[in-house]
Amino acid sequence: MEPQNARPFAHLDAPLSDTYRRVMGVFVENKRRFVVHLRPEDVAEALRRDGGSGLSQETVDKALGSLAEWGNLRADPDTSRVTTVEDFYRARHLYQLSREGEAAERALEVYEQEIGRRGELQAVALEDIRVRLRALRDLPGHPDPAVAHNLLLELMSRLDSLAANASAFMSGLQRTIELQDVDEEAFLAYKDRLIAYLERFVSELVVKHHDIATTLRALPPEHVAALLAAAAGREAADAVPDGAARAAEETPSAAVSAATGEKLAAWESRWSGLWSWFVGGRGHPCQADLLRTRARKAIPDLLATISVLQERRAGRSDRSSDFRALARWFAQSPTEQDAHRLWRAAFGLSTARHLTAEPGAPIAEVPAATSWLEAPRVEVSARLRAAGHYAKRGAPKGVRDRTAERESLAREVAAEREQTEAARRRLATGRTARLSEIGLLDRQEFALFLRLLGDALAAGPPGPDGAIRTRTSDGALAVTLRPVGGLAEVETEDGVLRGPDHELTIVDLMTGPEPMAVRS
Repeated sequence: MEPQNARPFAHLDAPLSDTYRRVMGVFVENKRRFVVHLRPEDVAEALRRDGGSGLSQETVDKALGSLAEWGNLRADPDTSRVTTVEDFYRARHLYQLSREGEAAERALEVYEQEIGRRGELQAVALEDIRVRLRALRDLPGHPDPAVAHNLLLELMSRLDSLAANASAFMSGLQRTIELQDVDEEAFLAYKDRLIAYLERFVSELVVKHHDIATTLRALPPEHVAALLAAAAGREAADAVPDGAARAAEETPSAAVSAATGEKLAAWESRWSGLWSWFVGGRGHPCQADLLRTRARKAIPDLLATISVLQERRAGRSDRSSDFRALARWFAQSPTEQDAHRLWRAAFGLSTARHLTAEPGAPIAEVPAATSWLEAPRVEVSARLRAAGHYAKRGAPKGVRDRTAERESLAREVAAEREQTEAARRRLATGRTARLSEIGLLDRQEFALFLRLLGDALAAGPPGPDGAIRTRTSDGALAVTLRPVGGLAEVETEDGVLRGPDHELTIVDLMTGPEPMAVRS
């Protein structure tokens, strides 16, 4: 007996879903061995052997009843062991998979396979398709239906596998490129093999695709029609009649003809899919071209992802490790004064020089670097302690005119900017020069030179040609640094900087390169 409103997926979110899945697994496994009916005790015995937790016969009976109620199983009265009237009236059933239950199990199996599919680019499938197409081309005008049918089945099976696995692989690759659910360490470990895998498939696809497309175009349409008709006729011979009423009205020849037409239409659709995969048409690119384009684009995308991961790893900041390093620096400070300087540099906390609480005698001028333990005592009024603010009695002081100070600061800023621009014109020439040939640098030129040199060294590692290329943070200067060997000495107004010699090229991207003047 089968329920009218079957709900074959209801057991998935039921409280005992694991038990129901085990019971359905027993029926699926026995169905593969062509065992159709099972008694409750047979199911209980199979569950004891499947390696799971043991279930009582009562639990199994309740699970079978629930599955039959949902429509996963069909329950038929078991009269084979009735020997008395009492046995006849006792409820005994034989259980078998219903159509709905079997369809649900197949759907779940496909779902689990697709979820677990890793996907792959099957270069071997391309070779198999090419070989079978050549075999179809070499068949005689009236081929053996069995040979043609088998070749077409193998051809379409390989095409379906190639398309499904390529789609799954490219989807997984896109998730990898976008760093979704990816183990970064594992990705960095196998990146080289992945790129080599893509390059090998692209090269195979270019060669095999051209050969397959050429073979498809060379096949005469009448030869293809004969092959598809032979395969359709062979499948139609085994077709089951479609319904008792229709089978009674049709003659055998009409039934075979109708089945042949349906099979032929299906084979023509498959052949059209094969054609669109490797040849295309009507201005649309074929699927093989799209796959090759996407696989090629994935290689630079992967390299960009690797670059992002490397930058992320190189620039990763860990606050706990920073504090541990700072603690080591405090422990290694030679004097207490050095520890105070480190404190001010790390946390930016200095003396409160803006405090103007002056209840009595004037405050002596004390340097900002003086420790509060050694500085003279400052009295704070009770009002400031109680209210948090201090208001001096009497009329407020007049606002001081700061015009002269602002003009002085503006002159200093303009002079400093002019010196910096002169240093840029001196160094950013666009010409390659060795560090040992730069000549004497003043303070502004040396400060700019040292900053650019530090940016270039920090932008490593070098490229394939051994050079390091970078830009300043404002994008105004481009710096190229290439080691050449030897020792370089850069003279400055304050001393000599010694280090490994390099070839240095600085380009001002705002004005363009000019001849470099080397100062002796």
